[in-house]
Amino acid sequence: MKITRTRLSLALAGTAVAALALAGCASGGDPLDSGSTAESGDSSTIVVGSQTYYSNEIIAEIYAQALEGAGFTVERKFNIGQRDAYLPSLEDGSVDLFPEYSGNLLQFFDPEATATTSDEVFAQLQEALPEGLTVLDQSSATDQDSYNVTAAFAEENSLVSIADLAGISPLVLGGAPELETRPYGPTGLKDVYGVDVTFNPTADTTVPELVAGNIQVANVYSADPAIGINDLVTLEDPDGLLLASNVVPLVNADIADEIADVINAVSAALTPEGLVALNVESTVDERSSADIAKDWLAANDLG
Repeated sequence: MKITRTRLSLALAGTAVAALALAGCASGGDPLDSGSTAESGDSSTIVVGSQTYYSNEIIAEIYAQALEGAGFTVERKFNIGQRDAYLPSLEDGSVDLFPEYSGNLLQFFDPEATATTSDEVFAQLQEALPEGLTVLDQSSATDQDSYNVTAAFAEENSLVSIADLAGISPLVLGGAPELETRPYGPTGLKDVYGVDVTFNPTADTTVPELVAGNIQVANVYSADPAIGINDLVTLEDPDGLLLASNVVPLVNADIADEIADVINAVSAALTPEGLVALNVESTVDERSSADIAKDWLAANDLG
């Protein structure tokens, strides 16, 4: 679901014929070309990557089509995996641009970070990024971790916030396998709210397992249409266990200025409600990421 870009320097040959041949390759978007970008942006290839997550792929496809509309040549490298798989590709330059989520990305680079609000997280993230990486404007759209219960379980136990889970036993928490070791996972629930849980790595079956009653608490991304479709109750997080995670473009610093105008316009137009709607088009309407992105760009006068 992610799009990547690679640049290698090409030495120009001494003859005019060789020079013209190389120029032709560059204008055709040769992913091995790392020469300076022409003003139109069509002499270099931007590699866009995405996680193995449908919502992330949609955003990556929006980035890709917006860049193509601005004259850039784009290579897509989607479904790369989780951060430990794709961040090395960003750092070594084989991927140029990636849709990310500010809070979780900050915790990846700085597990001791104390920021919780959108602006605080974004500021600390810019300081925490390794040399060579930067972020463009963050979007108001968020797709962050949230803890959810069924409406029946919430009513039965008078649940409004995560704190209300304290003392309820047994509690089984379901989510992606990596949640078990994340700061906001079982350890964070215990340390911040005094909530004891056992963990079940339910991954893609998390919501069905919750609805079936096999788990009592589900970690679900806040923009997942399954929350509304299944009438789930998202528990409030008054003590800031879960960091704000706004959609943010993570990019190689050497091309940030080159693509900023195009990608920042996308970020400005992407709203929380809009992201949920995009996800509905994918999960409910079963439309392709390419078609969803094309229509969204047109609807927002960015196509």
